[in-house]
Amino acid sequence: MPRTRVMPVDQQPARRIQPTQSYRQQQPGYPGQPGHPGQPGHSGQHPEPPATPRTPRRRRRGRRAVVIVAAVLVLLLAWPIGLLIWANGKITHIDALSGAPGQAAETYLLAGSDSRADGTLAGDPTEGQRTDTIMLLTKPPSGSASLISIPRDTYVAIPGHGNNKINASYALGGPELLVRTVEDFTGMTVDHYVEIGMGGVSALVDAVGGVELCSDLDVDDEKSGLVWTPGCHEADGTTALAFARMRYSDPKGDIGRTERQQQVIKAITAKVARPGTLVNPGAQVDLLSAGLAALAVDQDTGILDLGRLALAFRAATGPDGVRGTPPIADLNYRPGGVGSAVLIEPDAAARFFASVADGTVTIEEE
Repeated sequence: MPRTRVMPVDQQPARRIQPTQSYRQQQPGYPGQPGHPGQPGHSGQHPEPPATPRTPRRRRRGRRAVVIVAAVLVLLLAWPIGLLIWANGKITHIDALSGAPGQAAETYLLAGSDSRADGTLAGDPTEGQRTDTIMLLTKPPSGSASLISIPRDTYVAIPGHGNNKINASYALGGPELLVRTVEDFTGMTVDHYVEIGMGGVSALVDAVGGVELCSDLDVDDEKSGLVWTPGCHEADGTTALAFARMRYSDPKGDIGRTERQQQVIKAITAKVARPGTLVNPGAQVDLLSAGLAALAVDQDTGILDLGRLALAFRAATGPDGVRGTPPIADLNYRPGGVGSAVLIEPDAAARFFASVADGTVTIEEE
């Protein structure tokens, strides 16, 4: 029987294990497979094993930046919208408009009263039954915006009450009768009624940090409390209010007072429009709180209408706007029964207010 030679393990020849055909077919680099020398796609190097998928750091940073930008945009949009909603809910509304047909021009009747001890219009907005400032702010479709002051002692016909000074209409029938009287007198339709507690102007001036006012008068007026030397001075709320109220120490009387009232409101508007105020949320809340506490408006006027009023006022008090009073025939007219009154030129009044409505009004400088 032939012998079988058994060799030690460490002396046995190594056996080569050949890969199966199916395995060969799956591996790049073998003959007939892409990546093998001579086959399309071969780079001359052995293929690298696939890398583990990872999110690039730049992509993660980009997503974070997008989230931050989106949050900022939401805040920028939500703040003014929320502020408008809050402010709209703070407005005091009263019955005032007559319901007369509208006209092309947008007209605001601004009635200022200094009869409120605290300068606000909370509670009964007609308490005190007196209006000392009457202004027509008009923004026509084209032409000049205007701010026309009607002296409170102007002698007019008051519907249902005969002739009297125009501010008596407020005492007799509140805002509604004042609106009807102004419409009959001017031939214009009042679209918005805004009543301003002049005492509230003091808080508003303080809220904007004071305003610069100018006058050539030398005044020490006991009734208004104004002490003034000629020139321009920075005024706080108390001084600005006295500046707007004073008339007995003014040679122009009520006409001079209406001019100073316009100056005060213009100064406040300019201060409010400064970029530092517009981008300061705290200042915005303070201004709206002070301003809205001093206002009462008709039932149809909202916060957006007040915004348009501010733009119209800015246009009227700007270089292309017109400011002044109707043509006056007599500052000391005495028809009997009402004391001294202001008489507007009867023949010129209708033409004057027609030109206010169409934007062609002009005021001769004195």
